[in-house]
Amino acid sequence: MLNKEPDNNHIKGLLLGISTFVLLLKINIPFNTDNQIYMKKRVLFYLVALVSTVSVQSCATNYVVSQPATYAKEYKTDAKLASLDNKKMEQDKQKLINSFLAEKAASIANAKKAIKNSEIAKAVKYNKTIDNILTEAETYLGTPYRYGGMTRRGIDCSAFVLSVFGAAAGLSLPRVAASQAQEGESIEKGDLQKGDLIFFSHGRRISHVGIVESVTEEGEIKFIHAATSKGVMISSLNDSYWGPKFRFAKRVINENGDAYNNLASSTPSTATSF
Repeated sequence: MLNKEPDNNHIKGLLLGISTFVLLLKINIPFNTDNQIYMKKRVLFYLVALVSTVSVQSCATNYVVSQPATYAKEYKTDAKLASLDNKKMEQDKQKLINSFLAEKAASIANAKKAIKNSEIAKAVKYNKTIDNILTEAETYLGTPYRYGGMTRRGIDCSAFVLSVFGAAAGLSLPRVAASQAQEGESIEKGDLQKGDLIFFSHGRRISHVGIVESVTEEGEIKFIHAATSKGVMISSLNDSYWGPKFRFAKRVINENGDAYNNLASSTPSTATSF
């Protein structure tokens, strides 16, 4: 990079040349006309040459190379600016990453919350449905047993189950116990819950059904059913009569509080009970 420095050399040279030219003009040398013209041309030539030389030297000295410190200073300034730009770029990048992570975390939290709320809603619905079933069943306590009966004046075991689930949960179960045993999901005895159906038989054919009313901490399973001896009542699987006749259990209400999809439509028939 070149910098111009103030210099008066060209002015001095110009004044010197003009002074010389004037001095020569004032000298009265006897020349003839031709010689006089020739001398004036030579003087003018030397004057122009002198002025040009002085001007060139002056111009040449008017520009000097900048000191190396100037380059170093500018380089440091540019490097500092580049460093600041890189730092800002990294900060912006980190802000973007943090924003993305925050949004992702919030999205995951919302999803977990939605799942949890959904699970809670399902559990509430399930418990409410089961409570409705048992509440409806208990309204039949003391109703006399009647073979083939379907009213509160007299009812058999399968009609009792059909009526309770129909009124409390809107389910349409088959009419007879053997057909009801084909519905829902099979449940192990140790996994029984309130609202599950339990089935009994004297021999190979299912002939009796009841609704699990409670399961104690000790594992005792109590069920509500329409028995031939006392009508609608609550009994225990620990009973010496009912325990040996228990065959298996089914769950017709899923964890969402809805009926399983394989529930059959109601088929009028005569219930078989004991």
